[in-house]
Amino acid sequence: MSAREHPGPLFAQPHSPTSLEAAHKARESGLAERGRELVWAALSGAGASGLTDEQLAQITRMNPSSCRPRRIELLRAGRIIESGARPTASGRRAVVWMIR
Repeated sequence: MSAREHPGPLFAQPHSPTSLEAAHKARESGLAERGRELVWAALSGAGASGLTDEQLAQITRMNPSSCRPRRIELLRAGRIIESGARPTASGRRAVVWMIR
């Protein structure tokens, strides 16, 4: 399975016109697909150790506000799973994601 296969609707905050606009533009421009591919590649490379959202943003060099929606799309499509938690750089616990 690859990120190229469209996972369904793009993630957007339904109460936010700017979030809906950003999701629409991401789909039209191909940025959403490329972002999903980057997130998928990072998670594929992480193996059983998985990655937090913070690590995903660092590895993909994506803004967290762009990276997180692509991860959510993969989660909603059933392609990734939550696999525990670990501390972030700030010491707070964060969900670890890995490929299903």
